[in-house]
Amino acid sequence: MASRDDIVIEITPQVLLKAYTCGIFPMAESADDPALYWIEPQHRGILPLDAVHIPRRLARTLRTSPLAVKIDTDIEGVIEGCAASRPGRRSTWINERIRGLYRDLFRLGHCHTVEVWDGNRLVGGLYGVALNGAFFGESMFSYERDASKIALVYLAARLAHGGFRLLDTQFVTDHLRQFGTVELNREEFHRLLEKALDVEADFHALPLDASPDQVLAVLEANAAAP
Repeated sequence: MASRDDIVIEITPQVLLKAYTCGIFPMAESADDPALYWIEPQHRGILPLDAVHIPRRLARTLRTSPLAVKIDTDIEGVIEGCAASRPGRRSTWINERIRGLYRDLFRLGHCHTVEVWDGNRLVGGLYGVALNGAFFGESMFSYERDASKIALVYLAARLAHGGFRLLDTQFVTDHLRQFGTVELNREEFHRLLEKALDVEADFHALPLDASPDQVLAVLEANAAAP
């Protein structure tokens, strides 16, 4: 279900957080359209944190790549990367209102970034919203092979270690399916969301300098837990 919000009604960070608790999130028609639409998909993608699949080649890349992962250091760069045009996609749904809202949530401690760096150059990453035991993934980008995949693995480990119960991917794509993302109907998603919102979780429980081996060990342990 999608509906266009009244442009004269201000959407504050608090209104946005309330929307997430109801299972809806905002999108714009394009970067040039100032209006926002509330989206509540009939079918919702989630990545179960106790069943994250790491392709063997990607696990090798994690252990050998010179790329570095940082947390919450460059919200502007991550949003810009997610909004940028690239081959196969000229337009974006991230308009100025979206940028402003998630900057505000970042300052409030609810929006987080996972960033992949090649030296001083940001080459991939993602951002999303943490609310109690739920994390709502918003967008990701990659300028180098596997950069967004590395970010997603680090995110999943951070959420699992911090006690999160739900990683909402909004939709299911081929990119996400390879990690174990599944599709739920709206009612199933809301049941999981309600349980996750009753849990206190800590996005920063995993050390900021966690190594690839630590990240993979967290996911393996979480999958093996009863």
